[in-house]
Amino acid sequence: MTESGGSTHLTRRQFGWSVAGLTSAALGLSATDAGRWLRAKSEWQNGNSNPLALLATLVPTGFSDAPSGPIEFEEIAQRAGVNFVLNASPTAQKHQPETMAGGIALLDYNGDGLVDIFVVNGAKMPSLQKDGPRYYNRLFRNDGNLKFTDVTAQAHVEGTGYGIGVAVGDYDNDGRPDIFVANVNGNQLLHNNGDGTFTDVTEKAGVSGVMHNGSKMWAVSAAWLDYNNDGLLDLFVSNYCEWDPLTEHACKLNGERAYCDPIYYKPLPNTLYRNNGDGTFTDVSQETGISGHLGRNMGVAVADYDGDGWPDIFVAGDKTPNLLFHNLKGKRFEEVGFDKLVAYSEDGLAISGMGVDFRDVNNDGQPDIWFTAMEEQTFPLYLCANSQFSNVSRSAGLASETMQMSGWSNGVADLDNDGWKDLFVARSNVLDNIADVSDRSYREPNGVFRNLGNGRFENVSKFAGPDMQVADAHRGAAFADLDNDGKIDIVVSVLNGPLKIFHNITKNENHWLILQLLGSKSNRMGIGAKVHLVLESGLEEYNHVTTSVGYACSSDSRIHFGLGRSRLVRLLEIAWPSGAKQVLRDVAADQILQVREST
Repeated sequence: MTESGGSTHLTRRQFGWSVAGLTSAALGLSATDAGRWLRAKSEWQNGNSNPLALLATLVPTGFSDAPSGPIEFEEIAQRAGVNFVLNASPTAQKHQPETMAGGIALLDYNGDGLVDIFVVNGAKMPSLQKDGPRYYNRLFRNDGNLKFTDVTAQAHVEGTGYGIGVAVGDYDNDGRPDIFVANVNGNQLLHNNGDGTFTDVTEKAGVSGVMHNGSKMWAVSAAWLDYNNDGLLDLFVSNYCEWDPLTEHACKLNGERAYCDPIYYKPLPNTLYRNNGDGTFTDVSQETGISGHLGRNMGVAVADYDGDGWPDIFVAGDKTPNLLFHNLKGKRFEEVGFDKLVAYSEDGLAISGMGVDFRDVNNDGQPDIWFTAMEEQTFPLYLCANSQFSNVSRSAGLASETMQMSGWSNGVADLDNDGWKDLFVARSNVLDNIADVSDRSYREPNGVFRNLGNGRFENVSKFAGPDMQVADAHRGAAFADLDNDGKIDIVVSVLNGPLKIFHNITKNENHWLILQLLGSKSNRMGIGAKVHLVLESGLEEYNHVTTSVGYACSSDSRIHFGLGRSRLVRLLEIAWPSGAKQVLRDVAADQILQVREST
C-alpha cells in the first residue's frame, strides 16, 4: 500500500464558494454540495467548461437525507473523572504570573492508543514553590469511553516551580513522548520511562533555563522541532519578561491594585536548544541568531512557510512585535516578521499577541498564521501566498466579530469534518477587575468560527451547545480526538477554576482520517512532516505534524483530516523532514492510520 520515492506533482485546486441558504434548501443539498452546484452553474454560464462534467463531481458526495448539523460541544470533565482546579495563587498584590497560567498537553503517554491529559499548575506566591498538592501538575490517564484516572503520584509528575506552559516531544526517539514544562522560575524536562513513570532529567539535559540579569528567564511556551533536520528534536522556548515580585511595579485600576500593562516589564530573548543526541542539549540561541531579538514572547508555532524543507518559527508578542524566524537551512535564523508583514497590526501597532496556530486554513498548501489578542485588537488572520503574508481578517469576517473579544489559547482544526479547518479560541479578559472601570466582563464565553470554504468564517459560537455559552476565565486550549470517534475534542483550562473537556458531539454524515506518523530517519514523532491529500470529491487538503498550538499548550501529534462526504482518499503524500517522500493511494476513510517512514 505504501510507495516510497518521488512524490507526484498535482495541480492545487482551492474550492471557494458562497453557499446560498435558499439554494441548498430548494435543491435538498448539504451546504457543501450546494456550493459545488453553484460553482458548476457559474462555470457553465461563463462558458468555461462542460456543465455535465462539472455536475458529475457532485456524484461522490451525493445528496444528503440528513443535513449537516451545527458544530456542537458538550462539557464532560466532571463525569469523565477529571477533577482539576488551576491554582494560580491569586493575591492582593496582583503579581503578573497570576493571570497567565494555564498550560495543557494532550498526549498518549502510555502508548495504548488513547490520548491522555497533562495539566500545568501554579505555585505559592511569591515564593513560587509548590508547597502542597493544590499546586501539583496533574496527569490523567485515558481509560477509554471518556473516563480518566488521576495517575499523578505513580507517574511522578507533580512538578516544581510556578508552571505556565508545556510542550510534548520524543526527544530521544524511543517512541515515548516526553514532557517539557515552561516555568516562571526554572523549567523542567520529564523523560518518559515507558513503564507509566517519568524521571526529571532537567539538570542532565541542561534545559532548566538561561540566566538573564541574574535570574532564570520566565518561560511561557515551548515548541519541539527538528530545526536542522538531523532526526533529533530540538527545543525552542519563548520567554516573557523580566519580573521580580520584590521590585514589581504597583499598578492600579480605579484606585485598586491591578495586573500591570506589559509595557512596564522589560522584554527577553527566546532560547533555542540543539539536541546533542546523548540526552543533553546545547544552547545555540546566540549562534543561530535567535537571542538577538527581544520581546515579551507568548505563544509559539512552527511551520515551513516557504516550502524549502526547513521549519520556521512564529512567536506572538505581547505589545512587542511578533517574530517570524526564517530557517536558513538549519544553520541560522533570520527574523523577517516586518518584511513578511506579520510583526504589527494593520494599524502598525504591536498588539497583545497571545496564542497562535500556524497551518493552512484555505487548502492551498501554504501555512497561514492566526493569533489571538485583546479587545479592540481583533484576532488577526494572515494568509500565506508565495511566502508572503497578508492580513485578511476583514475580508474573512473575523475583524468585526472579534473586535470586542479577548483571547488566549486558540487552534485551527476541522471541527465538523467538512474538509475545511475551523477556528476555536479560549476567551477571557486579562484583568479580573475590568468590570469596575468599563462595561466589559472579565469572564467570556469561548469562540467557534466555522470555515465556509469561500475565504470567510462564520461566528457559530451561539449554536455550539449550551456549555459553550458559559463565560469563564479561560486560558489554555489543546486539541485531540479523546475517544477516537474521528471528531476533534477540546480541553480548556480556567484560571482558578475547574478544567473543562469539550466533547465534540457534532452530528453529520462527514468522514475523517487520522494519521499517526512514525519517523525512521526523521524524528520518531514525525514532527515537521507535511501531508497532502486528494479526496475522491477532488478537494485537496494539507496539514503537518506539530504539537505546539495556541498559548502555552501542546496538542495531539496525530494529524486529523475531515473528508466531507468522501469515503476514500485517492492520494496521500507525505514529505518527511529527512527529505523522503511517501505516497499512499485509495486510503479508506474513518480510520486511524499509522504510517512508518520508509527507509
